[in-house]
Amino acid sequence: MEDVWQIFCDGSALPNPGRMAAGVLILAPDGRETRISQLLPGHGSNNEAELRALLLALQTALSLGADCIALHSDSRVVIDELSGTAARPYPGLPTVFALVNETLARFDSATLRWVPAHRNLIADNLARSALGLPARPA
Repeated sequence: MEDVWQIFCDGSALPNPGRMAAGVLILAPDGRETRISQLLPGHGSNNEAELRALLLALQTALSLGADCIALHSDSRVVIDELSGTAARPYPGLPTVFALVNETLARFDSATLRWVPAHRNLIADNLARSALGLPARPA
């Protein structure tokens, strides 16, 4: 049975569009935990921040040695687009979507799961922290 790395990511933009930040929580199968809270370059929308946070999470997981991942995000736009289930293609950021798909292909297995925001609270608060915002209560 394969060891699956659990990845939670979230992006925020303040205002929307505005400064962007990423929050990432990576849980290795052996219990190691990696947290990232960082501003992203440039200005963009919340959807761009979500996508760039996901890319950061994937790149970090690869650098840590992950080969099988379960990625969790509360962005339906991003998950539906990457899963091929979007009602209509997301028109923005084709270059970043292509880079995310190329990065996903480097894993032996990768599942993408939408989760409600309250189940992604750690990643959300990491993104908020990078923007200087207070944490949301649990």
